[in-house]
Amino acid sequence: MPSRDHRREQRYRFTPLTPTRPIVAIITPSGASGVTSLLIAMGYLSQAADQAKAITRLPPRLLNTYSDWVLSNAAAIGQVEGGLRSLTYIIPGSSHSFAATESLNTGVQLLSLYHDSLLSRALAQSPPRRKQHQSPHNRYTRFYCQKSKTYSRTAITLQVIQYTELLLEMFAKRRGEKTKWRVVIVLEAVKAMCRLILMRLTNSRPLLSPPLPEREAIPEPSNHEEDAIPSPPSERSERSETGSEQWTMPRTSLTLPPLPSSQDISSYLLSKVLTADDIKPPKALLHRVSGIGEAAEVMYILRPVIYAAAMAYWCQREGRRGKADWRPWLLGLSIEYGARQLAQRDLETRRPGGARGLTQLEREEMKNRGWALGWWTMRGAFYENVTRGVIQGVARRLKTKPLLDMVGNIIEDYEFLWDEYYFPTATL
Repeated sequence: MPSRDHRREQRYRFTPLTPTRPIVAIITPSGASGVTSLLIAMGYLSQAADQAKAITRLPPRLLNTYSDWVLSNAAAIGQVEGGLRSLTYIIPGSSHSFAATESLNTGVQLLSLYHDSLLSRALAQSPPRRKQHQSPHNRYTRFYCQKSKTYSRTAITLQVIQYTELLLEMFAKRRGEKTKWRVVIVLEAVKAMCRLILMRLTNSRPLLSPPLPEREAIPEPSNHEEDAIPSPPSERSERSETGSEQWTMPRTSLTLPPLPSSQDISSYLLSKVLTADDIKPPKALLHRVSGIGEAAEVMYILRPVIYAAAMAYWCQREGRRGKADWRPWLLGLSIEYGARQLAQRDLETRRPGGARGLTQLEREEMKNRGWALGWWTMRGAFYENVTRGVIQGVARRLKTKPLLDMVGNIIEDYEFLWDEYYFPTATL
């Protein structure tokens, strides 16, 4: 009678290692059914792994395809974005559908920000001879975006918050006024922190709005084959859009640029002239501030946080007048106006030439900040006590007109935004 060990040895046979076998020895049951099941299972696992790899490769492939499509249709995409953005501005919606309209507007803004990043990378990778003339704002912001990843990420975070802040306020308002003001203060504090970081990264230079470079058109690649083939004598001249002729020289096949129209000679000559700002390094387009100037810039950055906190405090007090209280409005306006006056005083005392020594970029930023002071007529107590009555009167008069009643309805829709929410009139 065979022993127990002999029966066990008959049940399981050991497959020795051979050069044609796998590296690891396999213990198989007697018969081929176990080996077949193992091979089938391994086949299924291999197919599942291949499918998983294909699925993981699909999103990057789709993103690359979408990026190529955006780069090849940049002009058309810009027109579509402008049309959708204008549609959301013209038709803000009713009091119950503001969230849906603002969601569409936020989505368009975020998608535009993604498209800007794609076009900016493509423009940076283009050959130097094909790069177009850049505005001072784009030169300055693109320099710091390429120099510091922290600057780029902080600026993108700031832009994303600005695009989503009103939508977040709408969602927070559904939970009550207290939650709404908490969200407003937190968003303003985060934006102020981002601006302070940007100021630190630029060595105490004033901030620009927006902090990212604006979209630029990508130059189309030239057709070298057409340049190499000489034109026939009958096709040497072509008439341009301005009415002048482009002359193709018969021996070299080079084309002379067309002459401008008689009404556009000044702008044509200015476009061909290099100014002092064009040859300056990007960092020199904005001068550093220190002392009073730095304090003024910090005041300008912290003003929205202080104003939002004051509005939240006085709007939630017992026996409050709400937004009609003049104290938060006067506090916010005095801080912003005081920061502007301190900046001008520092400019006159420390900068050679005063206001005449400003670069084009600094003059544009000062001008934008000056126009932003006009938004104080749409905020707080001034809006509740003065501007609101004027807007309602204008809307009532327009609604009695046959063709202007649509404008009156749009004004009434925006009046609900200005009454109920904080961010529609925020400038920072």
